[in-house]
Amino acid sequence: MKYFIIFWLVGSFCLAQVNESFDKANQLYNSGNYQRALSTYTSILDASQHSASLYYNIANCHYKLNKIALSIYYYEKALLLDPKDEDIITNLSFAQKMTVDAIQEIPKNGLSKLFHQTVNSMSLDGWAKRCVGVASLFVVLFLCYFLSYSETKKRLFFICSGFVLILLISTFCLLLKKESLEMSSRPAIIFAKEVEAKTEPNLRAENAFTLHEGTKVFVIEKYDSDWSKIKLKNGETGWITNSEIKEL
Repeated sequence: MKYFIIFWLVGSFCLAQVNESFDKANQLYNSGNYQRALSTYTSILDASQHSASLYYNIANCHYKLNKIALSIYYYEKALLLDPKDEDIITNLSFAQKMTVDAIQEIPKNGLSKLFHQTVNSMSLDGWAKRCVGVASLFVVLFLCYFLSYSETKKRLFFICSGFVLILLISTFCLLLKKESLEMSSRPAIIFAKEVEAKTEPNLRAENAFTLHEGTKVFVIEKYDSDWSKIKLKNGETGWITNSEIKEL
């Protein structure tokens, strides 16, 4: 018991320090001292503290310091943790307007678009938590069905648990799809001022297309330790060196 109390006290102290540093960074940002605010936010990140609001504030600092690629990178990281946050979406769109490349996404049909919107409506952790919550509800309803003596209540709990089971299977499938999407196409941001994507992982290969700082791409394959095959929103693919991108 005493060890639990010690761990709780240490955890509370660390959390209080993080909150104090976060408030200090916010004050620095509001006073226009963006570089010092960024340093303070980064110190929180270095202490292995991660949150959508922290990434969002770091992105805001980079945006104010005119570091567009870094601002987009951290806005995207914040969006991965909180896909529905309107402030993150709005500020990301402002930063993206300052990039050179205007790549149009391949249009999806109605059902495909709705499915992808549903999958991307939450982060991977969000779907996992939803899955655990629905599973817990199913267990409770099933126990109520098993322990009930009334036929009416048994029928009610059986029907409800059936619906929840269907919801659980659907949620689990969406969780697997979200995980599959994140594993198969890892998002990354171009950090080079200008980069020529190649048709093959070779500097002598032909140029496929040109990209500029701040453009979002998706890493779909690796070659040795130097090259990544990337895919654009319009479906085009090419090879670039790993030093020119930063994965989210």
